[in-house]
Amino acid sequence: MTKGISTAPFWLDPDDVNSFPDVALALTDPDGLLAVGGDLSTERLLAAYSKGIFPWYSEGQPILWWSPNPRAILYLDELKISKSLKKSLKKSDYHVTFDTAFEQVIKACAVSRRDGFGTWIVDDMERAYIALHHAGFAHSVEVWHDDELIGGLYGVSLGKAFFGESMFSRQSDASKIALVYLVMHLRKWDFGFIDCQVYSEHLGTLGARQIERQALMDLLSEHCKQNNITAHRGIWSCEVNQGDLFLNE
Repeated sequence: MTKGISTAPFWLDPDDVNSFPDVALALTDPDGLLAVGGDLSTERLLAAYSKGIFPWYSEGQPILWWSPNPRAILYLDELKISKSLKKSLKKSDYHVTFDTAFEQVIKACAVSRRDGFGTWIVDDMERAYIALHHAGFAHSVEVWHDDELIGGLYGVSLGKAFFGESMFSRQSDASKIALVYLVMHLRKWDFGFIDCQVYSEHLGTLGARQIERQALMDLLSEHCKQNNITAHRGIWSCEVNQGDLFLNE
């Protein structure tokens, strides 16, 4: 995604965390830029995610808020597990935890991005999502080999929707293992989908597909209702074992 600013977008009211404009006003170029400014408070982040909006910006830029069209979505019953990933999942030399090392995971994701194409997980973003984790809305999945963290992911949960943010691997398939365990965990809780934000071929191999932004808004209306938005707030524990992974299907 391009993170530059071309046509002037909507500037947020710094004193009103709910001041986001309708996502239909997002620019078609570049990639659904909707608004600029505001802050990364827990309240504003929750308001943004519930409206299909997320922050993404680089060091030295103001906070940029996006709502791309189309949107990448992974429906939980459409997860694809390749033969090679099945082999990795059947191994006994790893174990998976939830919410035991959130700060390690987000820092590892930031380092991974710096080693590749640069990072949007700037220091202020790290602090904001760590605060969101402490508030019970941001969660991590960790994959371990003995006591070594070899992969993981993190994202935001509201109601029965999960918003994936970033993942990393230090060993082959480690981040994919984290995703599989997350999907199976969310299935147990009757979640509907993971918002992957922007489509990539890599996500496509795992079953993600693109939908129109309005379809996402309809999903949010169904899965992020005001009366259930805190339904799974708090520290998560892994309720999935290898027997739950349907590896013989």
